[in-house]
Amino acid sequence: MRYREQWISVQKVISRWHNTAFSRKFLLYTNIGISISLSMLGDTLEQSYERYKGDIVGWDRTRTLRMGISGLTVGIVCHYWYQYLDYMYPKRTIHTVIRKILLDQFICSPFYISVFFLTMGILEHKSWEEVREEIKDKAVTLYAAEWTVWPAAQFINFFFVAPRYRVFYDNSVSLGYDVFTSKVKYKKKQNSDTETD
Repeated sequence: MRYREQWISVQKVISRWHNTAFSRKFLLYTNIGISISLSMLGDTLEQSYERYKGDIVGWDRTRTLRMGISGLTVGIVCHYWYQYLDYMYPKRTIHTVIRKILLDQFICSPFYISVFFLTMGILEHKSWEEVREEIKDKAVTLYAAEWTVWPAAQFINFFFVAPRYRVFYDNSVSLGYDVFTSKVKYKKKQNSDTETD
């Protein structure tokens, strides 16, 4: 009986947290927190794999922090983008969902990728020419990967997921993509590092 009461108490706490975190008042902060956390987790997983393969020696905390900050900017973009799409196209018909997917792929994805590289360029103190060159070298790879994952994932998001959970769902799916993004972002840097050794 005591364990049942404790479990009920835990459920009430979780329910209160959930109702507060996903309320209109705090949703932006929740979405940003989720985006930061999962971007950092994605980079940590990628670095763990790179350490396992022997590509890097230790965990680069600065790299993980930078990926987290990029999650901050992307979290803000995603929060307002989904609100805009849901405001402009509130229905859940197949036609509306396909329109949202196409807008997401042709407008938000390139913008999101650009924001990512601009954020990272600022954090790494790169010149505009260096940022532009990195976008030219790596953005196509990320954008092509987006087309393999996101149309199907966004169909589920726009058709089945409640609007307040869109960024949470997006970030949950995006964890694997964040690992890939970290790999693409730091691949050239690691190769040049090994060439100089």
